[in-house]
Amino acid sequence: MQENIQEDQINMAFIVMIVGIATIGGFLFGFDSGVINGTVDGLQAAFNSNSVGTGFNVASMLLGCAAGAFAAGRMADIFGRKMILLCSAIFFLISAWGSGIALSSGEFIIYRIIGGIAVGAASVLAPVYISEVTPARMRGRLSSIQQIMIIIGLTAAFLSNYLLAEIAGASTNKFWMGYEAWRWMFWIEIAPAALFFFALLFIPESPRYLVLKHRKDEARNVIAKLFGENIADQKIAEITATLANDHQPKLSDLKSPEGGIRKIVWVGIGLAVFQQLVGINIVFYYGAVLWQAVGFSESDALAINVLSGTLSIAACLIAIAVIDKIGRKPLLMIGSIGMTITLAAMAISFSTGSIENGTLKLSDNAGLVALISANAYAVLFNLSWGPVMWVMLGEMFPNQIRGSGLAVSGFAQWTANFGITMAFPIMLTSIGLMGAYGFYAVCACISIFFVAKMVNETKGKELEEMEG
Repeated sequence: MQENIQEDQINMAFIVMIVGIATIGGFLFGFDSGVINGTVDGLQAAFNSNSVGTGFNVASMLLGCAAGAFAAGRMADIFGRKMILLCSAIFFLISAWGSGIALSSGEFIIYRIIGGIAVGAASVLAPVYISEVTPARMRGRLSSIQQIMIIIGLTAAFLSNYLLAEIAGASTNKFWMGYEAWRWMFWIEIAPAALFFFALLFIPESPRYLVLKHRKDEARNVIAKLFGENIADQKIAEITATLANDHQPKLSDLKSPEGGIRKIVWVGIGLAVFQQLVGINIVFYYGAVLWQAVGFSESDALAINVLSGTLSIAACLIAIAVIDKIGRKPLLMIGSIGMTITLAAMAISFSTGSIENGTLKLSDNAGLVALISANAYAVLFNLSWGPVMWVMLGEMFPNQIRGSGLAVSGFAQWTANFGITMAFPIMLTSIGLMGAYGFYAVCACISIFFVAKMVNETKGKELEEMEG
Protein backbone atom coordinates (compact mmCIF):
# COMPACT_ATOMS: atom_id res chain seq x y z
CA MET A 1 0.00 0.00 0.00
CA GLN A 2 1.34 3.42 -0.90
CA GLU A 3 1.46 6.09 1.76
CA ASN A 4 -1.37 8.61 1.32
CA ILE A 5 -0.67 11.02 4.16
CA GLN A 6 -1.28 14.54 2.92
CA GLU A 7 1.70 16.86 3.19
CA ASP A 8 -0.34 19.76 4.55
CA GLN A 9 -1.80 17.56 7.29
CA ILE A 10 1.56 16.53 8.77
CA ASN A 11 2.35 18.30 12.03
CA MET A 12 6.03 18.66 11.21
CA ALA A 13 6.89 20.86 14.19
CA PHE A 14 5.45 18.28 16.60
CA ILE A 15 7.20 15.39 14.84
CA VAL A 16 10.55 17.19 14.90
CA MET A 17 10.10 17.98 18.60
CA ILE A 18 9.41 14.40 19.65
CA VAL A 19 12.15 13.02 17.38
CA GLY A 20 14.56 15.53 18.93
CA ILE A 21 13.60 14.41 22.43
CA ALA A 22 13.85 10.71 21.58
CA THR A 23 17.31 11.19 20.11
CA ILE A 24 18.67 12.67 23.34
CA GLY A 25 18.85 8.96 24.18
CA GLY A 26 21.23 8.65 21.22
CA PHE A 27 23.35 11.51 22.60
CA LEU A 28 23.59 9.70 25.94
CA PHE A 29 24.31 6.42 24.13
CA GLY A 30 27.26 8.13 22.43
CA PHE A 31 28.45 10.04 25.49
CA ASP A 32 28.31 7.01 27.77
CA SER A 33 30.12 4.91 25.18
CA GLY A 34 32.79 7.51 24.44
CA VAL A 35 33.50 8.89 27.90
CA ILE A 36 35.48 5.77 28.80
CA ASN A 37 37.95 6.70 26.05
CA GLY A 38 39.72 9.34 28.13
CA THR A 39 39.49 7.55 31.49
CA VAL A 40 41.53 4.41 30.77
CA ASP A 41 44.72 5.77 32.39
CA GLY A 42 42.74 6.94 35.43
CA LEU A 43 41.06 3.54 35.80
CA GLN A 44 44.39 1.73 35.61
CA ALA A 45 45.89 4.04 38.25
CA ALA A 46 42.86 4.02 40.57
CA PHE A 47 42.17 0.29 40.44
CA ASN A 48 45.70 -0.97 39.68
CA SER A 49 44.39 -3.13 36.81
CA ASN A 50 46.32 -5.00 34.10
CA SER A 51 45.40 -5.11 30.39
CA VAL A 52 42.77 -7.81 30.88
CA GLY A 53 41.29 -6.01 33.90
CA THR A 54 41.25 -2.70 32.05
CA GLY A 55 39.61 -4.39 29.08
CA PHE A 56 36.84 -5.69 31.33
CA ASN A 57 36.39 -2.28 33.01
CA VAL A 58 35.93 -0.77 29.54
CA ALA A 59 33.81 -3.60 28.15
CA SER A 60 31.68 -4.25 31.26
CA MET A 61 29.12 -1.66 30.15
CA LEU A 62 28.48 -3.79 27.08
CA LEU A 63 27.19 -6.66 29.20
CA GLY A 64 24.52 -4.29 30.46
CA CYS A 65 23.93 -3.10 26.88
CA ALA A 66 23.20 -6.63 25.71
CA ALA A 67 20.81 -7.22 28.62
CA GLY A 68 19.22 -3.79 28.20
CA ALA A 69 18.67 -4.21 24.46
CA PHE A 70 17.16 -7.66 24.87
CA ALA A 71 14.91 -6.69 27.77
CA ALA A 72 13.87 -3.33 26.31
CA GLY A 73 12.60 -4.78 23.07
CA ARG A 74 10.25 -7.13 24.94
CA MET A 75 9.40 -4.75 27.81
CA ALA A 76 8.44 -2.06 25.31
CA ASP A 77 5.73 -4.38 24.00
CA ILE A 78 4.44 -4.78 27.55
CA PHE A 79 4.84 -1.34 29.15
CA GLY A 80 5.30 0.93 26.15
CA ARG A 81 8.16 2.66 24.36
CA LYS A 82 7.89 5.85 26.41
CA MET A 83 7.94 4.11 29.81
CA ILE A 84 11.07 2.10 29.03
CA LEU A 85 12.82 5.22 27.69
CA LEU A 86 12.01 6.97 30.99
CA CYS A 87 13.53 4.04 32.89
CA SER A 88 16.65 4.27 30.73
CA ALA A 89 16.99 7.98 31.61
CA ILE A 90 16.97 7.10 35.32
CA PHE A 91 19.62 4.43 34.74
CA PHE A 92 21.79 6.96 32.86
CA LEU A 93 21.66 9.25 35.91
CA ILE A 94 22.59 6.46 38.34
CA SER A 95 25.46 5.26 36.16
CA ALA A 96 26.93 8.74 35.56
CA TRP A 97 27.07 9.49 39.28
CA GLY A 98 28.21 6.03 40.38
CA SER A 99 30.96 5.55 37.77
CA GLY A 100 32.63 8.73 38.96
CA ILE A 101 32.32 7.98 42.68
CA ALA A 102 33.43 4.31 42.45
CA LEU A 103 36.28 3.35 44.77
CA SER A 104 36.93 -0.15 43.45
CA SER A 105 36.93 -1.98 40.15
CA GLY A 106 33.95 -4.11 41.22
CA GLU A 107 31.90 -1.06 42.22
CA PHE A 108 32.81 0.68 38.96
CA ILE A 109 31.75 -2.33 36.91
CA ILE A 110 28.33 -2.43 38.60
CA TYR A 111 27.64 1.20 37.74
CA ARG A 112 28.91 0.75 34.18
CA ILE A 113 26.60 -2.25 33.71
CA ILE A 114 23.68 -0.09 34.91
CA GLY A 115 24.71 2.50 32.34
CA GLY A 116 24.95 -0.27 29.77
CA ILE A 117 21.35 -1.29 30.42
CA ALA A 118 20.35 2.32 29.71
CA VAL A 119 22.44 2.47 26.53
CA GLY A 120 21.09 -0.87 25.30
CA ALA A 121 17.50 0.22 25.90
CA ALA A 122 17.98 3.61 24.23
CA SER A 123 19.84 2.07 21.29
CA VAL A 124 16.91 -0.11 20.22
CA LEU A 125 13.94 1.94 21.41
CA ALA A 126 14.81 5.39 20.07
CA PRO A 127 14.99 4.14 16.44
CA VAL A 128 11.80 2.09 16.71
CA TYR A 129 9.92 4.94 18.41
CA ILE A 130 11.03 7.35 15.68
CA SER A 131 10.05 4.92 12.93
CA GLU A 132 6.59 4.53 14.49
CA VAL A 133 5.81 8.26 14.65
CA THR A 134 7.19 9.45 11.28
CA PRO A 135 5.88 9.21 7.68
CA ALA A 136 7.55 6.62 5.44
CA ARG A 137 8.94 9.10 2.90
CA MET A 138 11.03 10.89 5.53
CA ARG A 139 11.50 8.06 8.02
CA GLY A 140 15.07 7.33 6.97
CA ARG A 141 16.16 10.95 7.37
CA LEU A 142 14.50 11.39 10.75
CA SER A 143 15.69 8.01 12.05
CA SER A 144 19.24 8.86 10.95
CA ILE A 145 19.24 11.78 13.38
CA GLN A 146 19.75 9.12 16.05
CA GLN A 147 23.19 8.34 14.62
CA ILE A 148 24.12 12.03 14.47
CA MET A 149 23.17 12.36 18.12
CA ILE A 150 25.26 9.29 18.95
CA ILE A 151 28.26 10.88 17.25
CA ILE A 152 27.55 14.27 18.83
CA GLY A 153 27.44 12.48 22.18
CA LEU A 154 30.74 10.75 21.43
CA THR A 155 32.31 14.02 20.29
CA ALA A 156 30.99 15.83 23.36
CA ALA A 157 32.55 13.14 25.55
CA PHE A 158 35.85 13.37 23.66
CA LEU A 159 35.83 17.17 23.90
CA SER A 160 34.94 17.28 27.60
CA ASN A 161 37.56 14.60 28.30
CA TYR A 162 40.15 16.63 26.40
CA LEU A 163 39.29 19.90 28.17
CA LEU A 164 39.22 18.31 31.63
CA ALA A 165 42.57 16.58 31.03
CA GLU A 166 44.08 19.80 29.69
CA ILE A 167 42.87 21.91 32.62
CA ALA A 168 43.94 19.35 35.21
CA GLY A 169 47.21 18.55 33.42
CA ALA A 170 46.32 14.86 32.99
CA SER A 171 43.27 12.65 33.46
CA THR A 172 44.81 11.22 36.64
CA ASN A 173 45.42 14.62 38.27
CA LYS A 174 43.13 16.20 40.86
CA PHE A 175 40.65 18.65 39.34
CA TRP A 176 37.83 20.13 41.48
CA MET A 177 36.77 19.36 45.06
CA GLY A 178 39.74 17.01 45.35
CA TYR A 179 38.49 14.51 42.78
CA GLU A 180 40.56 13.35 39.80
CA ALA A 181 39.69 14.68 36.34
CA TRP A 182 38.67 11.23 35.08
CA ARG A 183 35.86 11.08 37.67
CA TRP A 184 34.49 14.43 36.46
CA MET A 185 34.48 13.02 32.93
CA PHE A 186 31.67 10.71 34.06
CA TRP A 187 29.82 13.31 36.14
CA ILE A 188 29.44 15.66 33.15
CA GLU A 189 26.80 13.21 31.86
CA ILE A 190 24.39 13.93 34.73
CA ALA A 191 23.12 17.13 33.07
CA PRO A 192 21.98 15.63 29.70
CA ALA A 193 20.58 12.56 31.48
CA ALA A 194 18.35 14.78 33.63
CA LEU A 195 17.27 16.74 30.54
CA PHE A 196 16.35 13.48 28.79
CA PHE A 197 14.15 12.35 31.69
CA PHE A 198 12.15 15.56 31.95
CA ALA A 199 11.81 16.02 28.17
CA LEU A 200 10.41 12.49 27.78
CA LEU A 201 7.44 13.49 29.93
CA PHE A 202 6.21 15.66 27.02
CA ILE A 203 6.18 13.09 24.18
CA PRO A 204 3.25 10.80 23.30
CA GLU A 205 3.27 7.03 23.38
CA SER A 206 3.78 5.23 20.06
CA PRO A 207 0.42 4.79 18.29
CA ARG A 208 1.38 1.29 17.20
CA TYR A 209 1.94 0.28 20.82
CA LEU A 210 -1.41 1.83 21.77
CA VAL A 211 -3.17 -0.23 19.07
CA LEU A 212 -1.33 -3.30 20.30
CA LYS A 213 -2.81 -2.68 23.76
CA HIS A 214 -6.31 -2.05 22.32
CA ARG A 215 -6.16 1.63 23.31
CA LYS A 216 -7.41 2.69 19.89
CA ASP A 217 -8.96 5.99 20.94
CA GLU A 218 -5.61 7.15 22.34
CA ALA A 219 -3.82 5.85 19.23
CA ARG A 220 -6.28 7.71 16.99
CA ASN A 221 -5.62 10.97 18.88
CA VAL A 222 -1.84 10.57 18.49
CA ILE A 223 -2.07 9.72 14.77
CA ALA A 224 -4.43 12.65 14.18
CA LYS A 225 -2.00 15.00 15.90
CA LEU A 226 0.93 13.59 13.90
CA PHE A 227 -0.56 13.10 10.44
CA GLY A 228 -4.03 14.68 10.42
CA GLU A 229 -7.60 13.62 11.14
CA ASN A 230 -8.24 12.30 7.62
CA ILE A 231 -5.70 9.46 7.92
CA ALA A 232 -6.28 8.37 11.54
CA ASP A 233 -8.99 5.73 11.08
CA GLN A 234 -7.28 4.22 8.05
CA LYS A 235 -3.94 3.93 9.88
CA ILE A 236 -5.63 2.29 12.87
CA ALA A 237 -7.19 -0.30 10.55
CA GLU A 238 -3.87 -0.96 8.79
CA ILE A 239 -1.96 -1.40 12.04
CA THR A 240 -4.65 -3.68 13.46
CA ALA A 241 -4.51 -5.87 10.34
CA THR A 242 -0.79 -6.58 10.89
CA LEU A 243 -1.24 -7.82 14.47
CA ALA A 244 -2.26 -11.30 15.55
CA ASN A 245 -5.86 -11.57 16.76
CA ASP A 246 -5.28 -14.38 19.23
CA HIS A 247 -2.22 -13.20 21.23
CA GLN A 248 0.06 -10.32 22.12
CA PRO A 249 3.56 -10.26 20.54
CA LYS A 250 5.96 -12.84 21.99
CA LEU A 251 9.38 -14.30 21.21
CA SER A 252 7.87 -17.41 19.64
CA ASP A 253 6.51 -15.17 16.86
CA LEU A 254 10.08 -15.11 15.50
CA LYS A 255 9.65 -18.71 14.36
CA SER A 256 8.70 -19.30 10.75
CA PRO A 257 5.48 -21.25 10.05
CA GLU A 258 7.67 -23.72 8.13
CA GLY A 259 9.94 -24.16 11.15
CA GLY A 260 13.15 -22.48 12.25
CA ILE A 261 13.77 -18.76 12.68
CA ARG A 262 12.33 -16.31 10.18
CA LYS A 263 14.82 -15.08 7.56
CA ILE A 264 14.17 -11.44 8.50
CA VAL A 265 15.42 -12.18 12.03
CA TRP A 266 18.69 -13.61 10.67
CA VAL A 267 19.07 -10.50 8.51
CA GLY A 268 18.58 -8.31 11.59
CA ILE A 269 21.14 -10.31 13.55
CA GLY A 270 23.59 -10.15 10.63
CA LEU A 271 23.25 -6.38 10.29
CA ALA A 272 23.72 -5.96 14.04
CA VAL A 273 26.78 -8.21 14.29
CA PHE A 274 28.60 -6.99 11.17
CA GLN A 275 28.27 -3.40 12.42
CA GLN A 276 30.53 -4.44 15.30
CA LEU A 277 32.84 -6.90 13.54
CA VAL A 278 34.28 -4.06 11.43
CA GLY A 279 35.80 -2.71 14.67
CA ILE A 280 34.24 0.75 14.84
CA ASN A 281 33.93 0.79 18.60
CA ILE A 282 37.63 0.12 18.99
CA VAL A 283 38.09 3.64 17.61
CA PHE A 284 35.33 4.92 19.92
CA TYR A 285 36.50 3.19 23.12
CA TYR A 286 40.25 2.92 22.55
CA GLY A 287 41.00 5.84 20.26
CA ALA A 288 43.30 7.53 22.77
CA VAL A 289 45.11 4.24 23.46
CA LEU A 290 45.45 3.56 19.72
CA TRP A 291 47.06 6.88 18.87
CA GLN A 292 49.29 6.84 21.93
CA ALA A 293 50.40 3.37 20.82
CA VAL A 294 51.67 4.80 17.54
CA GLY A 295 53.54 7.67 19.15
CA PHE A 296 51.08 10.54 19.77
CA SER A 297 50.91 12.24 23.18
CA GLU A 298 47.79 11.89 25.35
CA SER A 299 46.80 15.45 24.47
CA ASP A 300 47.26 14.90 20.71
CA ALA A 301 45.43 11.56 20.89
CA LEU A 302 42.40 13.15 22.56
CA ALA A 303 42.45 15.97 19.99
CA ILE A 304 42.44 13.40 17.15
CA ASN A 305 39.35 11.85 18.72
CA VAL A 306 37.60 15.23 18.51
CA LEU A 307 38.59 15.51 14.83
CA SER A 308 37.25 12.01 14.11
CA GLY A 309 33.99 12.84 15.85
CA THR A 310 33.56 16.06 13.86
CA LEU A 311 34.17 14.30 10.54
CA SER A 312 31.72 11.58 11.57
CA ILE A 313 28.99 14.15 12.19
CA ALA A 314 29.56 15.54 8.68
CA ALA A 315 29.24 12.02 7.25
CA CYS A 316 25.96 11.47 9.11
CA LEU A 317 24.59 14.71 7.66
CA ILE A 318 25.35 13.40 4.17
CA ALA A 319 23.63 10.13 5.04
CA ILE A 320 20.52 12.03 6.17
CA ALA A 321 20.45 13.92 2.87
CA VAL A 322 20.58 10.81 0.68
CA ILE A 323 19.13 7.84 2.62
CA ASP A 324 15.54 8.40 1.46
CA LYS A 325 16.70 9.11 -2.10
CA ILE A 326 19.18 6.33 -2.92
CA GLY A 327 18.04 3.88 -0.26
CA ARG A 328 19.51 1.84 2.57
CA LYS A 329 21.15 -1.02 0.66
CA PRO A 330 23.36 1.11 -1.63
CA LEU A 331 24.71 3.01 1.39
CA LEU A 332 25.54 -0.28 3.13
CA MET A 333 27.42 -1.49 0.02
CA ILE A 334 29.39 1.77 -0.25
CA GLY A 335 30.33 1.52 3.41
CA SER A 336 31.37 -2.12 3.27
CA ILE A 337 33.61 -1.62 0.24
CA GLY A 338 35.13 1.61 1.59
CA MET A 339 35.77 0.20 5.07
CA THR A 340 37.46 -2.88 3.59
CA ILE A 341 39.93 -0.63 1.76
CA THR A 342 40.62 1.80 4.64
CA LEU A 343 40.97 -0.94 7.28
CA ALA A 344 43.39 -2.81 5.03
CA ALA A 345 45.40 0.41 4.58
CA MET A 346 45.58 0.83 8.37
CA ALA A 347 46.71 -2.77 8.85
CA ILE A 348 49.42 -2.37 6.21
CA SER A 349 50.60 0.89 7.80
CA PHE A 350 50.85 -0.73 11.23
CA SER A 351 52.80 -3.66 9.73
CA THR A 352 55.65 -1.30 8.78
CA GLY A 353 56.24 -0.11 12.35
CA SER A 354 58.90 -1.17 14.83
CA ILE A 355 58.63 -1.77 18.56
CA GLU A 356 60.66 0.66 20.67
CA ASN A 357 60.43 0.44 24.48
CA GLY A 358 57.22 -1.54 24.17
CA THR A 359 55.55 1.03 21.88
CA LEU A 360 54.86 0.74 18.15
CA LYS A 361 56.66 3.47 16.21
CA LEU A 362 55.67 4.37 12.66
CA SER A 363 57.51 6.39 10.05
CA ASP A 364 56.07 9.81 9.28
CA ASN A 365 54.57 8.53 6.02
CA ALA A 366 53.06 5.40 7.58
CA GLY A 367 51.69 7.41 10.49
CA LEU A 368 50.07 9.85 8.06
CA VAL A 369 48.50 7.00 6.05
CA ALA A 370 47.18 5.43 9.26
CA LEU A 371 45.71 8.74 10.45
CA ILE A 372 44.04 9.53 7.11
CA SER A 373 42.77 5.95 6.72
CA ALA A 374 41.34 5.90 10.24
CA ASN A 375 39.41 9.11 9.71
CA ALA A 376 38.25 8.01 6.24
CA TYR A 377 37.09 4.74 7.80
CA ALA A 378 35.12 6.62 10.48
CA VAL A 379 33.52 8.81 7.79
CA LEU A 380 32.55 5.78 5.68
CA PHE A 381 31.08 3.98 8.69
CA ASN A 382 28.97 6.98 9.66
CA LEU A 383 27.86 7.46 6.07
CA SER A 384 26.59 3.88 5.97
CA TRP A 385 26.52 1.19 8.63
CA GLY A 386 26.36 3.64 11.53
CA PRO A 387 22.97 5.20 10.76
CA VAL A 388 21.59 2.64 8.28
CA MET A 389 21.79 -0.37 10.60
CA TRP A 390 19.75 1.41 13.29
CA VAL A 391 17.30 2.77 10.71
CA MET A 392 16.74 -0.71 9.28
CA LEU A 393 16.36 -2.41 12.65
CA GLY A 394 13.76 0.18 13.59
CA GLU A 395 11.69 -0.33 10.44
CA MET A 396 12.38 -3.74 8.83
CA PHE A 397 10.38 -5.99 11.16
CA PRO A 398 6.61 -6.47 10.77
CA ASN A 399 4.52 -4.92 13.56
CA GLN A 400 3.82 -8.25 15.26
CA ILE A 401 7.51 -9.10 15.75
CA ARG A 402 9.10 -5.63 15.94
CA GLY A 403 9.73 -5.73 19.69
CA SER A 404 10.97 -9.34 19.69
CA GLY A 405 13.06 -8.85 16.55
CA LEU A 406 14.71 -5.80 18.09
CA ALA A 407 15.31 -7.70 21.32
CA VAL A 408 17.21 -10.48 19.56
CA SER A 409 19.07 -8.21 17.12
CA GLY A 410 19.98 -5.73 19.85
CA PHE A 411 21.26 -8.52 22.07
CA ALA A 412 23.40 -9.83 19.19
CA GLN A 413 24.75 -6.35 18.46
CA TRP A 414 25.87 -5.65 21.99
CA THR A 415 27.20 -9.18 22.54
CA ALA A 416 29.38 -8.77 19.45
CA ASN A 417 30.38 -5.32 20.70
CA PHE A 418 31.43 -6.83 24.04
CA GLY A 419 33.47 -9.56 22.36
CA ILE A 420 35.29 -7.16 20.03
CA THR A 421 35.97 -4.62 22.79
CA MET A 422 37.12 -7.22 25.32
CA ALA A 423 39.40 -8.86 22.76
CA PHE A 424 41.18 -5.71 21.59
CA PRO A 425 43.66 -5.25 24.49
CA ILE A 426 44.54 -8.94 24.20
CA MET A 427 44.92 -8.70 20.42
CA LEU A 428 47.04 -5.58 20.87
CA THR A 429 49.55 -7.49 23.01
CA SER A 430 49.48 -10.72 20.95
CA ILE A 431 48.99 -10.13 17.21
CA GLY A 432 49.42 -6.35 17.33
CA LEU A 433 47.56 -3.57 15.55
CA MET A 434 48.26 -5.07 12.13
CA GLY A 435 46.57 -8.36 13.06
CA ALA A 436 43.62 -6.67 14.76
CA TYR A 437 42.87 -4.31 11.89
CA GLY A 438 43.49 -7.07 9.35
CA PHE A 439 40.72 -9.05 11.07
CA TYR A 440 38.34 -6.08 10.92
CA ALA A 441 39.16 -5.63 7.20
CA VAL A 442 38.26 -9.27 6.49
CA CYS A 443 34.95 -8.86 8.33
CA ALA A 444 34.17 -5.70 6.31
CA CYS A 445 34.89 -7.64 3.12
CA ILE A 446 32.52 -10.47 4.13
CA SER A 447 29.80 -7.89 4.88
CA ILE A 448 29.80 -6.90 1.19
CA PHE A 449 28.50 -10.35 0.25
CA PHE A 450 26.04 -10.39 3.16
CA VAL A 451 24.45 -7.12 2.03
CA ALA A 452 24.32 -8.21 -1.61
CA LYS A 453 22.69 -11.57 -0.82
CA MET A 454 20.53 -11.04 2.26
CA VAL A 455 19.44 -7.41 2.65
CA ASN A 456 16.26 -6.09 1.00
CA GLU A 457 15.52 -2.41 0.45
CA THR A 458 13.00 -0.76 2.81
CA LYS A 459 13.05 2.78 1.37
CA GLY A 460 9.60 4.34 1.11
CA LYS A 461 7.68 1.38 2.53
CA GLU A 462 5.05 1.78 5.23
CA LEU A 463 5.76 -0.18 8.43
CA GLU A 464 2.55 -2.10 7.71
CA GLU A 465 4.09 -3.31 4.43
CA MET A 466 7.12 -4.93 6.04
CA GLU A 467 7.26 -8.68 5.47
CA GLY A 468 9.29 -11.51 6.90
